[in-house]
Amino acid sequence: MHKPGIKSALSFLLERFHLSGTVTEPATATEPEMTYKVAISFDRCKITSVTCGCGNKDIFYCAHVVALSLYRIRKPEQVKLRLPISETLFQMNRDQLQKFVQYLITEHHTEVLPTAQKLADDILSSNSEINQTHGAPDPTAGASIDDENCWHLDEEQVREQVKLFLSQGGYYGSGKQLNSMFAKVREMLRMRDSNGARMLTLITEQFMADPRLSLWRQQGTGMTDKCRQLWDELGALWVCVVLNPHCKLEEKSCWLRQLRKWGDMDVCPLEDGSYGNELPNITDALTQSSNHSQDSLARPRRTVFTRAIEGCDLHWQDSHLQRIISSDFYVSPSYQRDGESLLFNAQGQPLWLEHVPTACARVDALRSHGYPKEALRLTVAIINTLRLQQQRQLEIYKHQKKELLQRGATTITNLEGWVGHPLNPVGCLFLTLTEACRLEEENCLEISDAGDAKPPVYQHVPVGTGCQDSGESYLSLALEVALMGMGQQRVMPEGLYAQDKVCRNEEQISARLQELELDAVLVQALRKQCILLLEGGPFSGLGEVIHRESVPMHTFAKYLFSALLPHDADLAYKLALRAMRLPVLETTAPSGDVTHPHHLVSVVPSRYPRWFTLGHLESQQCELASTMLTAAKGDMLRLRTVLEAIQKNIHSSSLIFKLAQDAFKIATPADSNPDTTLLNVALELGLQVMRMTLSTLNWRRREMVRWLVTCATEVGVRALLSILQNWYTLFTPTEATSIVAATVMSHNTILRLSLDYPQREELAGCARTLALQCAMKDPQNCALSALTLCEKDHIAFETAYQIVIDAAATGMTYAQLFTIARYMEHRGYPLRAFKLASLAMTHLNLAYNQDTHPAINDVLWACALSHSLGKNELAAIIPLVVKSVHCATVLSDILRRCTMTAPGLAGIPGRRNSGKLMSTDKAPLRQLLDATISAYINTTHSRLTHISPRHYGEFIEFLSKARETFLLAQDGHLQFAQFIDNLKQIYKGKKKLMMLVRERFG
Repeated sequence: MHKPGIKSALSFLLERFHLSGTVTEPATATEPEMTYKVAISFDRCKITSVTCGCGNKDIFYCAHVVALSLYRIRKPEQVKLRLPISETLFQMNRDQLQKFVQYLITEHHTEVLPTAQKLADDILSSNSEINQTHGAPDPTAGASIDDENCWHLDEEQVREQVKLFLSQGGYYGSGKQLNSMFAKVREMLRMRDSNGARMLTLITEQFMADPRLSLWRQQGTGMTDKCRQLWDELGALWVCVVLNPHCKLEEKSCWLRQLRKWGDMDVCPLEDGSYGNELPNITDALTQSSNHSQDSLARPRRTVFTRAIEGCDLHWQDSHLQRIISSDFYVSPSYQRDGESLLFNAQGQPLWLEHVPTACARVDALRSHGYPKEALRLTVAIINTLRLQQQRQLEIYKHQKKELLQRGATTITNLEGWVGHPLNPVGCLFLTLTEACRLEEENCLEISDAGDAKPPVYQHVPVGTGCQDSGESYLSLALEVALMGMGQQRVMPEGLYAQDKVCRNEEQISARLQELELDAVLVQALRKQCILLLEGGPFSGLGEVIHRESVPMHTFAKYLFSALLPHDADLAYKLALRAMRLPVLETTAPSGDVTHPHHLVSVVPSRYPRWFTLGHLESQQCELASTMLTAAKGDMLRLRTVLEAIQKNIHSSSLIFKLAQDAFKIATPADSNPDTTLLNVALELGLQVMRMTLSTLNWRRREMVRWLVTCATEVGVRALLSILQNWYTLFTPTEATSIVAATVMSHNTILRLSLDYPQREELAGCARTLALQCAMKDPQNCALSALTLCEKDHIAFETAYQIVIDAAATGMTYAQLFTIARYMEHRGYPLRAFKLASLAMTHLNLAYNQDTHPAINDVLWACALSHSLGKNELAAIIPLVVKSVHCATVLSDILRRCTMTAPGLAGIPGRRNSGKLMSTDKAPLRQLLDATISAYINTTHSRLTHISPRHYGEFIEFLSKARETFLLAQDGHLQFAQFIDNLKQIYKGKKKLMMLVRERFG
């Protein structure tokens, strides 16, 4: 918002509770100078109403109101201060009063004359309402001390703005705008301005009136993520409002009525994000444990307002709670310490044993309503309670450990996880603590060059406690509570939205943790908590035994690994390796998992029905593995352990392939020598991918196979020999010949490996063996590649050729055989080419109308090849041609080519040929000529059955071509004349066509 330059602030009039003036906005290039009249009423340091001549409508004050207020604040001496008008009137006599009123009416006669006359009538009437009331109002005298006072809020504007932003459906920054309105509500609450709740009510009314709600409900579609997040914030804000520690009972009951009314509406969004009409669950995955197993239909409907409605039952009257929040020095009386008291820990510090998310909601309410010290004190009590619980859970686990490890299973006690919880308990405690440690630098609002806000800078602030020098800071507590919350073992919640929220919340907390600069104090807190999490049994997601359905710890472990690595590498690896598991993808549940009898049957892992975010979780698992691989570069033992963890825990081939590629990249930096250990890890992962995807269809197979050969080449000749020898466990025969062996035998590979002659021979021998095995297994697709690979070795080449001949009769198509035949001719084996071409001909069938068939070129080539070899070969192929080809134009083309040159002229050196042209009247061409004439006759009849007038011209041309062929026979002209007569007789009904035939052929 631009503040207008106040050129002149004229005629200021400041009564005690009323400020008025004129604000002039200077002229700009496009706008003339403008002057506005502004009036502001205020009461007890709050602006209670504003009017401005600019007419701008917004939730926030216009620039002119701001300008006038700032002028009054900065230059109080320039503003004339006046008594309330009632005081001034009191000092006037009757004549002065009459004069005053008449002048006032004259000055504004058009506006006030009707009002003045009405008031005069009322005052002169003895029983009017005015005369029943003692005294008269004075707008300049302010409200009485008991009157409500609150900031001016233009309610209509709030409604309009929210309506507008919602109608934009989350586009054009409307989500941002709504979030800034929520932030405004929080700011009002912090200032203890009673408008906060009012503004939230107005916002909520508009949210509930959003027409999309009923649409989504009818269609059963979920709302967009952006929209869901806004509803969540709305619900959380209401929890904050109803938990205001200083609100009046009547206010609370009024909110409760309102919240219930909204919650009962059909369109009210549900807490878990769905409208409750999802498909029933395919497995009974809802039954996490016995006390959690009631049918989802029987569960009460929980809306986004349910937690706020429940929050209305909470109060702040508990004396223990009051003492916790009102003093830093509240400790247990010494006589209570030996007894097992639930109010204090062994050190005498107070505990607060409420349900954790509820207790955190109290902290959020204190923070939000402007009680930061109280919020901190309650946070410390909650953390002391969490620590005590952690200790006790550890002791319980030590007693059960043996049994749990034998069963290999556990039940989960935390049915409600704190990460992704609607009340964001972990985030709330973390923020409360870090805000107390934030260094507000001079330039903390500066934006860095990249345009991001600079990360906050924190300092250690000692915890204010009654205990002697606890040595703890709010910052180390913040780290500790975030680690406790993130490490809590919890069941994956139901529904896509709730699961999505877990991922989002995890990422938010991780990002906040990364902003902490780890010094010695924080590293100590980090190590201590990590050790507790590893030992923590069923209460920790990083414990030895976890429930099959518990939320994986990959995102969290990635942060822990990177944070711990420089300080305690052993602990870092131990944690990250423990976190690599994803038990829901193990094919069967451990036999001891009594809560899941139906999971004892094997399930298809990637189809786990309830886990909507499984893809995201698997990619996080892959990220964790990649982080470890990168860190372990050069350390053979660590790399081996990470590799084993990957092979055991990652079930997605495309992710393992990504890891293999990552490892390869890290192992082969451009500027230094490759890291052989890591290269071997990359190769081993690549081989695993090959085995996993060999029998399943995978669109990336080609890319994967090529990559594997590159990787093996980088590792060296032994790796290449190994994949060639074990090809059948890794590749299909086609891949093995056309990609693997072909690449291995390429000039580039030989150069890259700089091999000596014996090594080259060994590699070539391996490739040839592979080629022959593949040709046997899949001759159709591998024969040609096998021949190519065996070219340089006579015996292998002969073997490959024999495989082709054996397969030709049954397993191969004419196209494959023609391709190999042409290859044979090209390599200088024309007789073998002829043999294969003859075999190909027996598989072919060309109908009369297939004059554009793709095999025509092959047929012409086969005949040309036979012709070039000599009369015998031509005589052998012509019967095959006659049998397979019924297309007249193709046959006449072959006939014409055969009569142009003598056979055998381009044949085999040393063979004697006559050099005479062949006669079409004698064998073998006579048979071809008869077949061609016969094909023309059949084709003609076929074409005439369905001919249309527009094809007549084309047909006449076709008959001309036919005549050329007929004339090659001795009595050809007679045969043709007879043929035309027959046509005229049979098709005499087609008068126009027969007239054209007569014109051309007589």
